[in-house]
Amino acid sequence: MSMMMNLRDAIKRIGLIAAGTAMSISGIADAANITDPNTKRRMKILAINGSARKESNTGDMIDIVLAELAKSGHEIEKINLAGETINPCKACFTCAGKRNCVWRNDIFCNLYDKMIAADVLIIGSPTYSADVSTTLKAIFERASVVSDTNPGMFSHKIGAGLVVGRRAGTMNALDSINHFFLNKEMFVAGSTYWNVVYGKLPGEALKDNEGVETMKNLGKNISWLLERMV
Repeated sequence: MSMMMNLRDAIKRIGLIAAGTAMSISGIADAANITDPNTKRRMKILAINGSARKESNTGDMIDIVLAELAKSGHEIEKINLAGETINPCKACFTCAGKRNCVWRNDIFCNLYDKMIAADVLIIGSPTYSADVSTTLKAIFERASVVSDTNPGMFSHKIGAGLVVGRRAGTMNALDSINHFFLNKEMFVAGSTYWNVVYGKLPGEALKDNEGVETMKNLGKNISWLLERMV
């Protein structure tokens, strides 16, 4: 168990160091008022961990993807939904023309603003009853209604889903995430295999060597797409 925790901490540290270095370089350039017409824009990457656990296999896999993306110096934010309650959509359609939900009794509106501001959305979920977590499902339903009544809010963003499961249901969960991306005119990033990893107890997914490599390649593929967007 301690070995898994050490590996988990190492993955997080690699991503933080790479991101911190990129931010420092950017800060120095800004302070010196250096402008280079060939300088590419730093893109915003938002990762959402839909697991109900604070220390989760899903979070570990997201960290692996982010560690690859941090090497490119983009702006990264990770949000863990553990401990949060997202209320379901009320189907009132009052969001039409308002560009966000009108119900502000949970974190959804703030989260939706971050989703719209991001260039890349990475959404990860454990497999619960052969689908995504109920928290993510509520986000998908509310975000879909807001974007349907305010068209174009997700157009041409990059989306990447990843799923962790004990055995079955992972493809159903991954399909749910991809369906959220696809009918919003987003570009979906893939890897060398389906973006799924297997494990039950916290830290077990790190033992899925093929799954870990799939996550690394997913990060590299998102970076490749970003290089062609900036």
